[in-house]
Amino acid sequence: MHIEFVSGRIFIEDLKSFLRSLEDISKATDCIVQSMNADKVAGKDHLRFAVAKAIRAFEQERNVAKDVGIEIMRYASGKRQIEEAFSMGVKQGQNNVVFIVMGKARSVTSCVDMLKQIVVPEDVITYLPSKRDEVIMHFSITADEIEVVGEQMVPELVIERVALVDVLK
Repeated sequence: MHIEFVSGRIFIEDLKSFLRSLEDISKATDCIVQSMNADKVAGKDHLRFAVAKAIRAFEQERNVAKDVGIEIMRYASGKRQIEEAFSMGVKQGQNNVVFIVMGKARSVTSCVDMLKQIVVPEDVITYLPSKRDEVIMHFSITADEIEVVGEQMVPELVIERVALVDVLK
């Protein structure tokens, strides 16, 4: 399975029709497409780890969601409950977005090309200080944790939250 990330800025006028259009792109290219709020993403390693955990959950039949994309979002959000995982989703209005695209290499290339037509490409995946407040709030990272490990370790603390999704009940 080939995996790529497409990121950038997008204005979503109507969320339901936007999600329908993503579903149409997904069906047309035979790819899995999952969109997420990039302001809550702590870098590519965060996404790669969440994708790997979701794929492994499906392989081991431990998945909670019936849809691979939703399972990826569940892990990426660091939340056990699907409803809580939707807090990683895009919203109506202006968004920094990342699309996770999965499928056969040729299909992924076609899907990525389609997605690049609806987004203004920009690297909004990388963890930057401008994301700090949103990320630490979403993942409930405490000041004590940051004091112990240092500010530069926030992305690793996020990955730890992703790893704990399977453990916390």
